[in-house]
Amino acid sequence: MKHFTTLAAAAVIACSGVAAAAESLYVPNLSYRTGPFASTGIPLMNGQRDYMEMLNARDGGIGGVKIDFEECETGYSTEKGVECYEKTKGEAIVTQPWSTGITLQVLPKTNVDEIPILAPGYGFSPMADGKTFQWAFNAPSGYWDGADMIVQYLESQGSLEGKKIAFLHLDHPYGKEPLPILEALAEQKGFELLPIPVGLKEMQNQSAQWLQIRRERPDNVVMWGWGAMNAGAITEAVKTKYPMENFIGVWWSGQDADLRLVGEDGAGYKSISWSFPDNDAPVMAAIKEHVVDTGKSLSNESEMGGVFYQRGIVMSMVLAEGIRTAQEEYGTPMINASQLRWGLENLDITEERLAELGMTGMVAPFSTSCADHTGHSGGWMLQWNGSSFEKVSDHLSPDVASYADLAASKASEYAEANAPWAVNESCDSAS
Repeated sequence: MKHFTTLAAAAVIACSGVAAAAESLYVPNLSYRTGPFASTGIPLMNGQRDYMEMLNARDGGIGGVKIDFEECETGYSTEKGVECYEKTKGEAIVTQPWSTGITLQVLPKTNVDEIPILAPGYGFSPMADGKTFQWAFNAPSGYWDGADMIVQYLESQGSLEGKKIAFLHLDHPYGKEPLPILEALAEQKGFELLPIPVGLKEMQNQSAQWLQIRRERPDNVVMWGWGAMNAGAITEAVKTKYPMENFIGVWWSGQDADLRLVGEDGAGYKSISWSFPDNDAPVMAAIKEHVVDTGKSLSNESEMGGVFYQRGIVMSMVLAEGIRTAQEEYGTPMINASQLRWGLENLDITEERLAELGMTGMVAPFSTSCADHTGHSGGWMLQWNGSSFEKVSDHLSPDVASYADLAASKASEYAEANAPWAVNESCDSAS
C-alpha cells in the first residue's frame, strides 16, 4: 500500500498553485432536518457534520484537503431523495441516502453512475454482498445483524419456544427490512411472530396497534420505529402499562429524547446498538475545542451527550477512514468516487485505530473487504435507566453464517430483477 501523509498531501496542494488550494472533496449528505422524522434526523446530522467540521478545523480536512459536507434536504421523502441524488451526483464521490426507501431507489443508479452508497447501519441488508453490490456499503452493521442480535439477547433470557413476539414496525421499506430474518428465526426457535405495521399517518396515534398488543399479550415487543413513531410507541406502552423491560427497539428506536418524554416510566426499555456514547472520549473534547467553542456547531450540550449525536460522529468517522484509506492507496488527496469505493471496502477499524481517533468503545472494531461491505461489527444491548441509556450486555456478534445463504439468494434475486446488473467478477467471495 502506498503511504500518503498529511504533510505530503499539503506539499502536493502547495505545488499545484492557488486553484488546487481551493479544491475540496464533495461528500454530500441527503439530510432530513424537516418532516415527521426530523426529531431523529437532526441529532444524527449534527453529529456527522460536527465530526467533519472538526477534521477541517483541526487537520485541514483529510490528507490535507478540506471536506465539503453539503446537505441536501429530503424531509425523508423518497422522491426528494432521488432529486437530491441527481442534483449532487455530478461532483460527489459518495452518496449518503439516509432512508432505506431512498437507498432502494438510488441503488440501481449507482451501478451506472459508479458512485458508492454509504448507508451506515441502514438500507438493504443484502448490500453486505460486495461482489453483487460493488458500489453499496452499510458498515458497520446491517438490519439483519440487528434482528439476529435482538433474538440472541431474548434467548439468553430464556427459551423462546412457544412464546409470542410482536413486531411493531413502520409500514415502509425500512420497517419491513428485517422480516425475512425474523420469520426464519421464528421457525427455527419456535416462537410466534406477530407483525404489527404502523402507517405513516398513524405514527403519533397508535391506539389501534397498542389495543392489538393488549389483546394479544405478547411476551415481547420488538420495534422497528423511526422519528415520531418511536415517541408515539413509547408513550402508548407506558399508557397501556406494557412491561417496559419486555420492549426492545432497533438502533434507530433508541434515542434519548424519546425516552425523556416518559422519564422514569420508561425504565427498562431496551435498544440494540452498534454505537455507544462516551462524553469523556477524546474525540468529544476535540469537537468542543474546534467546533463548539468556535460557534460552528448546530447542536447543544444535551443533544451532544446522546446516542444519536454520537452515532453521527461514528458514521462520519467511517466515511473519513474510507477517504483516508483511499488516499494512502492511490497516493493523492483528491480521490475520485471509484477510489473511495476501494477505500470503503478496505476499512480496518482496529482497537488501535479507534484509540488513535479518540473513539475507543464508541463502536466495536470491524473491517470490510471486497466480499463483505458491512463488516458486521455487532454491538450492545442498551437499557434506559430513567435518565440515560446504559449497556446491559457484553458485546454481541450476529450469527452471519446462519443467514449467509438467504443474503446470497436475495442478492441474486435483486441482480436478476435488475438485469443487466454488473457485478465485481474480480471479487473472491472468500475475501
